[in-house]
Amino acid sequence: MSKSIFYHAGCSVCVSAEQDIINLIGTENVEVVHFREDSSRIEEAEKAGVKSVPALLTPNGNVLHINFGASMADVRG
Repeated sequence: MSKSIFYHAGCSVCVSAEQDIINLIGTENVEVVHFREDSSRIEEAEKAGVKSVPALLTPNGNVLHINFGASMADVRG
């Protein structure tokens, strides 16, 4: 994996964090995954260790949980 992946669910906390991440590391260095637009990626995120969103998966596999918008259980519905 060469890019970071930013996972979020579209809440105001997540959208704000998305903009900050993009401003910090640039759009070319991060893939944004919005679970309400692509729920097929939820399992992938959970396997990577994402416990809540917003979260950033770094290229070396570390998960950085940023603030707290929703648990993955909430995201699953």
